[in-house]
Amino acid sequence: MNLHLSLTPLISLLAGILILVMPKLLNFIVAIYLIAIGLIGLVGSGRL
Repeated sequence: MNLHLSLTPLISLLAGILILVMPKLLNFIVAIYLIAIGLIGLVGSGRL
């Protein structure tokens, strides 16, 4: 059995959980999420 996890869905899941737990940090979490996804797209390490 081969389990393949990519980085983008894990970041999305973590951001969603943090927004549910701490809604006041929505802008901060969204900003970090967008920066992380942008860096992953530029570096091309979405295959991890």
